[in-house]
Amino acid sequence: MPSVLPDGEPMPEDGALPPAAFEGAGERPLGFYLHVPYCATRCGYCDFNTYTASELRSSGGVLASRDNYAEMVVEEIRLARKVMGDDPRPVQTVFVGGGTPTLLAAGDLVKMLAAVKEEFGLAEGAEVTTEANPDSVDAEYLGELRAGGFNRVSFGMQSARQHVLKVLERTHTPGRPEACVAEARAAGFEHVNLDLIYGTPGESDEDWRASLAAAVGAGPDHVSAYALIVEEGTQLARRIRRGEVPMTDDDVHADRYLIADEVLGAAGFEWYEVSNWATTAAGRCLHNELYWRGADWWGAGPGAHSHVGGVRWWNVKHPGAYAGALAGGRSPGAGREVLGAEDRRVERILLELRLREGCPLSLLRAEGLAASRRALEGGLLEAGPYEAGRAVLTLRGRLLADGVVRDLVD
Repeated sequence: MPSVLPDGEPMPEDGALPPAAFEGAGERPLGFYLHVPYCATRCGYCDFNTYTASELRSSGGVLASRDNYAEMVVEEIRLARKVMGDDPRPVQTVFVGGGTPTLLAAGDLVKMLAAVKEEFGLAEGAEVTTEANPDSVDAEYLGELRAGGFNRVSFGMQSARQHVLKVLERTHTPGRPEACVAEARAAGFEHVNLDLIYGTPGESDEDWRASLAAAVGAGPDHVSAYALIVEEGTQLARRIRRGEVPMTDDDVHADRYLIADEVLGAAGFEWYEVSNWATTAAGRCLHNELYWRGADWWGAGPGAHSHVGGVRWWNVKHPGAYAGALAGGRSPGAGREVLGAEDRRVERILLELRLREGCPLSLLRAEGLAASRRALEGGLLEAGPYEAGRAVLTLRGRLLADGVVRDLVD
């Protein structure tokens, strides 16, 4: 969850949504995102809405701590049931993210999942994921999660090189993420992801290839690889500004992406979103696909964002303020916006173009269609899908995805 909230109109105290948000709901999947904002330490590159123990304060006498956090999220899940009324949809996906969700007891994560199941029900074969830091779990913890209904886990590996992890201020040791994959498999997890970051200052092509080899060798069925973005206000941004570490340029990022696609492709992974690869269709992250396809999801927790039927809202950022709102019987929503038809058209292009299936050319206006033809001639879009009415990025197009999207939304 990003650390800066957007502007918007006030959220009703009871969290009520306009009736139009539920029109056609039965045709859209429903998911839950549960945000856990706690971290043992703050990584130097992180700009997410997270807090260490020393940064937490109470709000209105309500304590916001790890010890009572699960109960707070359960209260918001109950609020969600009231707001959604008699919406009959079972939940297709649950994703617990952070922060570091696994700083909570495994029983707390299971308790939050149980509340979703009790209030909404889980669809048959529902995907239930938690993020995990490699140094915050062990075999027993993973076994408890699996027994409690989690069937997918995503480990933050980032790199296999110690000096790269040091720049990122990650605390686990090389080799621990690979061991976590084995422990997760032994616990019965059907799907396992490893998150990687490329373009860290001081990382070489050899370092990146070593990280990819280690990730592939661990045996996950999903790998995410993201270019490091240096966010203003982070410790890493300050270090770069002081000249302590070098800034990585866009050409290096492009080279690393090409290496990732080469290595992962050779190992049997297929890209299905610009930054995500899976060995099978079942290995894809279904929860993230809800986001990319504009489905419905409720985000519970401080700073969490939600979207139902074209209404998008976001919670207050601080855990203390979040706890105070719920304790007072109020929605923790800080603001919301109702998306118009043009907003939704643009968002569909922005998100769906990143997918392997691409976006329909029917979403494009005249200038966007002209730009798509230029992109096709320039080798940025695949010819076969284009003839069938879809804009699908080529490998070169993926490298320039942001620019292609900007042209197509005109």
